[in-house]
Amino acid sequence: MRMLKITMGGVELHVELLDTPTAAALYAAAPFSAMAQTWGDEVYFDTPVESPGEADARDVMEPGEIAFWMAGNCIAIPFGPTPVSVGDELRLASAANVWGRAVEDVKILAAVRPGDAITVEHAG
Repeated sequence: MRMLKITMGGVELHVELLDTPTAAALYAAAPFSAMAQTWGDEVYFDTPVESPGEADARDVMEPGEIAFWMAGNCIAIPFGPTPVSVGDELRLASAANVWGRAVEDVKILAAVRPGDAITVEHAG
């Protein structure tokens, strides 16, 4: 299985790629760097990739799902509620493509701060 490693500040997250066009585009673009941004309990960051919405794009994620937010060409990783969440749901600002699953518990992202350096590279 293909994987990417995302390093954010002192946090490492390994992502198992799903069989989607977005996952393939992100894997092909790696390695790349970005700066962390946060929105509620979500970390997001720019990518060099553009990807159209896929048939199963959605705005509410399950814990551990890694998304590509088309509106900003960003990877979005929710680990808790955002400003638009209802209750404890993990809701993004708008629909996004789910392209991977985190190996680690995404709650470790609570340690990531805006401006932290991010690297995305192949992990397998």
